[in-house]
Amino acid sequence: MAETIPHWLTKQADVVPNKLALELSDGTVYTFRELKEKSQSFARKLKQLGVDKGSHIGILSANHADMVIAIHAVSYIGAVAVLLNTRLTKQERTFQINDADVSVVIGQSGFRHADDDLHTFADVWNLPEPPATLQTELNLDDAFTIMYTSGTTGFPKGVVHTYGNHWWSAIGSVLNLGLNDSDKWLAVLPLFHVSGLSILLRSVIYGMSVYLLESYERQTVHTAIMERHVTIASVVTVMLKDLVEYLGEPRYPETFRCMLLGGGPAPKSLLEQAKSLRIPVFQSYGLTETASQIVTLRPADALEKLGSSGKPLVPAQLTIAEKDDGVGDIFVKGPMVTGGYYHNAEATESAFRDGWFATGDLGYTDADGFLYVSDRRKDLIISGGENIYPTEIENVLSAMEAIDEAGVVGKDDDTWGQIPVAFVVVNDPSVTAEIILEFVSRYLARYKQPRDIRFIDKLPRNASNKLMRHQLLT
Repeated sequence: MAETIPHWLTKQADVVPNKLALELSDGTVYTFRELKEKSQSFARKLKQLGVDKGSHIGILSANHADMVIAIHAVSYIGAVAVLLNTRLTKQERTFQINDADVSVVIGQSGFRHADDDLHTFADVWNLPEPPATLQTELNLDDAFTIMYTSGTTGFPKGVVHTYGNHWWSAIGSVLNLGLNDSDKWLAVLPLFHVSGLSILLRSVIYGMSVYLLESYERQTVHTAIMERHVTIASVVTVMLKDLVEYLGEPRYPETFRCMLLGGGPAPKSLLEQAKSLRIPVFQSYGLTETASQIVTLRPADALEKLGSSGKPLVPAQLTIAEKDDGVGDIFVKGPMVTGGYYHNAEATESAFRDGWFATGDLGYTDADGFLYVSDRRKDLIISGGENIYPTEIENVLSAMEAIDEAGVVGKDDDTWGQIPVAFVVVNDPSVTAEIILEFVSRYLARYKQPRDIRFIDKLPRNASNKLMRHQLLT
């Protein structure tokens, strides 16, 4: 028999009706009662578009209050939200809409030019609202969302998340980070990405406030932490680097207790700089397929295990397989891990091995069981029979003051098989390739040193700010 729970937003609207659920930078606020009422109203209106239990609804929007309401409305209907990346081309988005069997697309009016069939949020609000039966319970085995993988290579795959996947992801996080009644989580990462969406779902599972920003701007994020009583923020490495540089002499308030860092390994030099400024950075590791973080540092271990992603969250397991010099393929297991990809049995079958999910990442655990992520398996450079991890070289390059960002990729070579090539974004035009190579030579073995330094204005990144290494040599 499938396990059900009361609808999580309805439950919080009953338990803490007047508590702040959602706050916007313009001062607009919604209590849990108001968010429930708005979401139920939107759900009844959506039904006028033929949306019903099991329907797949595309949502095309930047971070916006109506997007939050729409996501909760979908859960009241029992439909499935297909979260569409706003940065995709029309061709890419059309592939996902067709692949996910989307029947209706809703979103912000600003994206109507990108999709002629888009029903704007305003269109839905203007629909009549006849009485309709809405879900009072959530079946943890039911599909709730579909998100497409970043698509760094090949066609993206639709990751199906159940209510149970999201529930256990939230439970694992709170058992690690704890929960204070005054907590307010800053949501600046895109809500169409699992790192952003998971904040909204933690909110209604915990009864926790969320401060929502439409996009990242360092002054706005800085002000949110300094003045808007934000206690936790989710960021990626490029954001952390920007915020560290901007902070200067002031310190974040003592009430700011967690800068949750995801999106890939961070340079150790950056983590050390954040530590010197007493910024409580907790590295985490997760994927779309794991419904956000699955490995995270505990507060007590954050300073001692600098550079580690931590240990698996309480409901999760981790193992390292096929080790080479201690580094091997990372496999994970747990109730937050997706059951598979939408209508893609072949990809689903290849992703699992005896119940363990193959992350595609390489890493190792230390003697205490803490995970250190080395790189993506597909990004590994094999030069003259030696394994070279791009992240290791990027960490060294990023420690150079003149370099803002660095990306390293393997280039085919007749002699060595592959050689590392570095792409750098610099803040000092007088810096030459020779100066950079001299700096690198102090910290890396000869075979790891880049054979070529290329200067570019900007590194290619996807919507979740992950480096798209495969685009560097194109």
